[in-house]
Amino acid sequence: MLKFIVIDENSRVPKYQQIVDSIIHNISIGNLTIDQKIPSINLLSEEFYLSRDTVEKAYNILKERNIISSIRGKGYYITRTKLISKVNILFLVNKLSSYKMRTYNSFIDSIGANSHTDLHIYHCDESLFLNLLDKNKSAYDYYVIMPHFKTDDLKHVSFTDDVIKAIKKIPLDKLVVLDNIKLDVEGEVVEIYQDFENDIYTALKEGLPKIKKYEKLILVYPDKSVYPYPRRILHGFRKFCVEFNLDFEILDRVYEDIILKKGDLFITIEESDLVNLVKQIREDEFLLGKEIGIISYNDTPLKDLLGITVISTDFKMMGETAASMILNKKKGKVKVDFNFIDRASI
Repeated sequence: MLKFIVIDENSRVPKYQQIVDSIIHNISIGNLTIDQKIPSINLLSEEFYLSRDTVEKAYNILKERNIISSIRGKGYYITRTKLISKVNILFLVNKLSSYKMRTYNSFIDSIGANSHTDLHIYHCDESLFLNLLDKNKSAYDYYVIMPHFKTDDLKHVSFTDDVIKAIKKIPLDKLVVLDNIKLDVEGEVVEIYQDFENDIYTALKEGLPKIKKYEKLILVYPDKSVYPYPRRILHGFRKFCVEFNLDFEILDRVYEDIILKKGDLFITIEESDLVNLVKQIREDEFLLGKEIGIISYNDTPLKDLLGITVISTDFKMMGETAASMILNKKKGKVKVDFNFIDRASI
């Protein structure tokens, strides 16, 4: 084991860091494996004529990063071997949806092979989110988070006091906030976001020439959902309808046997509502895109295939931008494109 530790007396790198780098390097090339015992602090200090404090500092860094663990009376052991890269990233997503995964996949494609990213889904659950951060504190070089949470009555909140406290423990140079930036983090961090209220307003305004041919706009906004949506979507929708003097209604779901009328234009958010609506339009023999229109929120490959008009964030851009800012060590806020994509359903 000792032959894997390299200490260069002439190097300007602190000796504790040389120990850390040696162990990580040997894990990455397979010399050290999970559950393998490493030398004790006393043995390492004696072998390389180092102070005990120097070795202890190195081991504490490795413990904080969950690379090694100690068992009382037995010693230190390797606990993590996924260190084939220089940059280790924790990626926290609030839900497992196709568009969230598009952001994650574009991030992975762009960040390159010189990194390792662990993906965790916290299901908008504050407790699970806090537990994941606490469990992995100091273990990663970057923490990429999408902050969306639910209250006990299934309402959307961007943060809680405990969430803010936990995030403030992350060094600013390691923090990347995606999608929702209502955290109001102080200091220079990476923030890549969509503006829910103004995005829906601007996208609908872009589609106004086609929207105006319909007599009534109906937004299907799930008031209570396992994965709740920001109420800023509602505000932007109302703002659009009022400004252009359009008749509108807000429903919490697509009901069975919903009353459909020629001239209705529906805006759906959840996939299940879109499916139920298309099914009932067909059963009632209305012409989609002629007599009744549909706009869906957030694009997916299936919606593209079926010709469903969408208003959508560029989730691919979100992931690519996050990766680029990490690689280039840039800070600041970037607004992601939000588009009206005209297809056959309107």
